[in-house]
Amino acid sequence: MREPLSIHFEGAARTVTGSRHRIEFGRRSFLFDCGLYQGHRDEAETINRTFHFDPSGLDAVVLSHAHLDHTGNLPTLVSQGYGGTLHSTPATADLCRVMLPDAAFLMEREVEHVNWRTGGRPLRRPLYTAEDVQETLTRFLPHPYHEPWSLFPGVSVHYHDAGHILGSALTTFEFTSGGRKLRLGMSGDLGRPGRPILRDPEIPAGVDVLVMESTYGDRLHSAAADSERELAGVVRRTAARGGRLLVPAFAVGRTQELVATLHVLTQRREVPELPIFVDSPLARRATEVFVRHPECFDAATWEAFAKHAGEPFGFKRLRYVSTPEESRQLNTRPGSFIVISASGMCEGGRILHHLRNGLGEERNTVLLVGFQAEGTLGRRLREGAERVNVFGEPVERRAEVVALDGFSAHADQREILDWVSRLDPAPRRIFLVHGEPAPAETLAGLLHDRVGAEVLVPRAGETFELWT
Repeated sequence: MREPLSIHFEGAARTVTGSRHRIEFGRRSFLFDCGLYQGHRDEAETINRTFHFDPSGLDAVVLSHAHLDHTGNLPTLVSQGYGGTLHSTPATADLCRVMLPDAAFLMEREVEHVNWRTGGRPLRRPLYTAEDVQETLTRFLPHPYHEPWSLFPGVSVHYHDAGHILGSALTTFEFTSGGRKLRLGMSGDLGRPGRPILRDPEIPAGVDVLVMESTYGDRLHSAAADSERELAGVVRRTAARGGRLLVPAFAVGRTQELVATLHVLTQRREVPELPIFVDSPLARRATEVFVRHPECFDAATWEAFAKHAGEPFGFKRLRYVSTPEESRQLNTRPGSFIVISASGMCEGGRILHHLRNGLGEERNTVLLVGFQAEGTLGRRLREGAERVNVFGEPVERRAEVVALDGFSAHADQREILDWVSRLDPAPRRIFLVHGEPAPAETLAGLLHDRVGAEVLVPRAGETFELWT
């Protein structure tokens, strides 16, 4: 008799952040990713604290990669009763060991700041604590790429390189029951071919059902050469004004890619030799994880890393900012320079201090190099807001704001279509997640035409049987 098999879409359904998908196979239940929802504070607070299932009833958690919108709510899950293992690649486990403690620290600082300004309103409490994080980090069990492993009897798992960030995985599950097999593919976040540092996304064996991200389902990215030209133009233009270039960037992946690209542009004398400050303790620790995992690099990065003592992550113009005092000193530093600081959507971290001090100066530039989710400060800046709140206080925006999607680590529409069309056999059903409704619906129609699959865009809370 065949065991029932279903998938429950618990998060990142018709939105981009908060990835969380629950799969039930017979009497077993496991979660694929457990990310933070990012957006308006009160809405995010409610979504992140609420699970529509009993965490203690889960048998396992399988992770795609370390970005917080895929792993950042794991300590909440553990604090609410989950007692099992967290499966990931080795690099994902190492990145989580620096990212989750940082997330807890920033939450505690933000809550302190908000409570200081409550004006008699009820005090907030952090989503989770450093103690919750430490307990979470004891649960990781790493699995390398290309070595299948057993999750439960009747369920085997296989990681392939997703090319999105260090350690990111395309995950295939093979379910066997009642003499039948079903292969389920989970893209996590799909990377892009031809990007610096990491290998291109791999093509696993075909699957029957595919759960696919759709972040850029209605857009095409600029070519790499165009993106470099645009970045060089922004740097030159800002330097000519004597201004600062403020770059909100994810500490894992985007910061390292920007550093590598600026290194190349400086070597080619396409940009002036400006000081570059990475003002993110997390980015520094994450870069140390990159250095420990050169097995994830593409051939060109491996060669540069091996021949030139850690280039391109530590070239001489680059300065890592460690202490809050060093960070504050940048606000009064004269001349032009570049600051790369987390978070990428301007929802926390040291970039907020730089924006509070730099948005009002028309010589400066804010450069957005990643997706900005609805409800975030980064999205409001991208959409041209002339006044925004930073730390709850209004700030006039006079600085230039530039968005370069070409540096995105997410595959665009064409890259997703090309990747899916190379799966052999093609999936019979595709569920599109991790995308806002318009991109997901656009991509759904194109995928149906390209591979002939039934393509669905589930809503949060929807459940689907997978056997057909």
